Amino acid sequence: MENSRYLECLETDYRRIREVVPLHLGNRVPTCPEWTVDDLTWHVGMVYLHKAAAMRQGSMPENWPPDFDDDASAIELIDDAYRQMTEEFAARDPAEPTGTWYGPDQTVGFWIRRMAQETVIHRIDAELGARARVKFVPGDLAADGIDELLRVIASYRVSEQPDLFTEALKDSPGRACLITATATAASPGVSWLVSTSPGQLTVAGGPGEQVGDEAAPDVTVSGAPTDMLRWAWNRETPGQPSRVTIGGDADAVAEFRRCVAIATQ
Repeated sequence: MENSRYLECLETDYRRIREVVPLHLGNRVPTCPEWTVDDLTWHVGMVYLHKAAAMRQGSMPENWPPDFDDDASAIELIDDAYRQMTEEFAARDPAEPTGTWYGPDQTVGFWIRRMAQETVIHRIDAELGARARVKFVPGDLAADGIDELLRVIASYRVSEQPDLFTEALKDSPGRACLITATATAASPGVSWLVSTSPGQLTVAGGPGEQVGDEAAPDVTVSGAPTDMLRWAWNRETPGQPSRVTIGGDADAVAEFRRCVAIATQ
């Protein structure tokens, strides 16, 4: 995806959060049960402030939460934080160096992508918390979000912090999970092969790449891009049937889920 497209999606999903949260701040968020909608709104605002600070100083801020006006409401905070972050994006080239937690990409462009994906997931949380309709996620953003979750978050974190995953993967016999976002009128089909073993989680395939057919996966998971993104991030609507199709070894799915849960904490 182009950076301009990420910024377009970021704006759309931020506006949707602002549309649904004001009258529902006391509601619980079913996909983040420890949070109210007010807590969720604060969290998103804090994330935006943190990234604005990272770009201003060129390195990851050491303090969390970042400095903020503790007299502000959650709505005031997120509005000001979004303004600060997007002003930093507008003032910088995406290729400009800045601090990130992802070693292979230390650029402003990393945060443009990450904040677009952060915002669409929390937009879904906000809609669920507000008991509002969960709007469609465009196919390109959804496929990119799955790819980011698998490669940039899960696989990278296992490689960098293997001790966190010792318990989750210690008994793995070596499994393969084929994840497919099916083709739509607006986006091509995309597949990933996630392979796990003790201490390892690797990813093959993804947008513009092919998954080799030399080994049969232990489990297949497939669905429309929106549905696959929500399944991968555990953002399906509670109490409603899943819209993805799963076939094969349930233990392989459980192992994958454990690793994603740890990686996204």
